[in-house]
Amino acid sequence: MEFDAFYRASYERVHRAMALAFRDYSLAEDITQEAFYRALRRWPKVSKLDHPEAWTMVVALNCGRDAARRRRQKDQVQVVGGPGVDSSGEAGIDDRLAVVELLASVTDRQREVIVLRYICQFSVPEIAGVL
Repeated sequence: MEFDAFYRASYERVHRAMALAFRDYSLAEDITQEAFYRALRRWPKVSKLDHPEAWTMVVALNCGRDAARRRRQKDQVQVVGGPGVDSSGEAGIDDRLAVVELLASVTDRQREVIVLRYICQFSVPEIAGVL
């Protein structure tokens, strides 16, 4: 598989997972881009892996943890963000808010597992490998 095809097939899923995992849309954008940049730099090796998307997800999670740790150290307030209203209308907004509230009520590690399992649809062994 070429990197361009991998990027087109995986970017949105990795980005959505990071936005849910870290509850910060702009942070998710940054770490997703960084993870794909690192994948591109190592593409000859990454492309030979069984699950290059899982590798990219791990890199993004690690980047996100590092960024969140730095932000906490600086005592910056994180704001839950996201794109504007989607085509699903008000019900979609209510559903998204409910998901964000639920994810906010669990630990960081639990949130990562939930996102990987139910949003990214990884199997339990894949989640174990990622984390």
